[in-house]
Amino acid sequence: MSFSSETKDELCRVPLSRECCAQAEAYGILLYCHTFDRREVRIVTANDSLAARLPRLFRRAFGLEFDRLPPENSAGKRSFLITDEQKLLTIFSTFGQENAVACHINYGVLESDCCRQSFLRGAFLAGGSITDPMKRYHLELLCPHPSVSREAHNLLLEMGFAPKETRRAGACLAYFKQSEAIEDVLTTMGAPLAAMAVMQAKMEKDVSNTVNRRVNCDSANADKIVSAAQEQLAVIRELDRRYGLSNLPDPLQETAMLRIVNPDSSLTDLASLADPPVSKSCMSHRMKKLMDFLPDGE
Repeated sequence: MSFSSETKDELCRVPLSRECCAQAEAYGILLYCHTFDRREVRIVTANDSLAARLPRLFRRAFGLEFDRLPPENSAGKRSFLITDEQKLLTIFSTFGQENAVACHINYGVLESDCCRQSFLRGAFLAGGSITDPMKRYHLELLCPHPSVSREAHNLLLEMGFAPKETRRAGACLAYFKQSEAIEDVLTTMGAPLAAMAVMQAKMEKDVSNTVNRRVNCDSANADKIVSAAQEQLAVIRELDRRYGLSNLPDPLQETAMLRIVNPDSSLTDLASLADPPVSKSCMSHRMKKLMDFLPDGE
């Protein structure tokens, strides 16, 4: 099951307790569904939870039944249909749009916060989707009505959200790509578990990115240490060939022998192996003296 389907399943478990909120949720579904006009209402869904919720939602919101339901135990996309004129008039009248020519959002029926949240839930159930947050952050609402999309955008702004907008195959698309915004939208709609999953995914990605950065940094540092050690060994061998290490001052002679015996060790490690142990800066100073014994370019 996709993350989007799981999110819709969670939203469909929100109780249908208040009539006004049931109407607001149905309003969101109708404005984002397949067909909502004077001739028919057609809601098409492949989500089992939404298919089970729709009849209960329309009874609670409008006190009516669908004219045609999908066959029992059907799978895939299922269609819910209303064509009865009186039922359609009841629906349009509920939202004060019995005389409207085009689809618009009647803000008057979405004045309370709970109704706005329910409207957003319905819009997502009918026209929304969300990508698995482990892959990327993307939540979208696809609306067939440009006027509704513009008005929904204003409604989202009033609710504290700022979606991006574009068009896809002639429809209007509002979308979010920031994990924090998606978490807030999911929580507002009534899907706190999905919001927590997004938060968890972000935490896991952050940990993974931190580990990768540290591994890359450690690898780069190791490469630098090995490269510097090889250069130091080359100089020490040349000093031994020309002058003999036994002729060096005791601190430098010890430093040279430590490097020969520990060709891959860092200066910090060499400093701890000195007798007595010295600081890293002291070991670095000794090593620099060794390196400066040979004239540049030799």
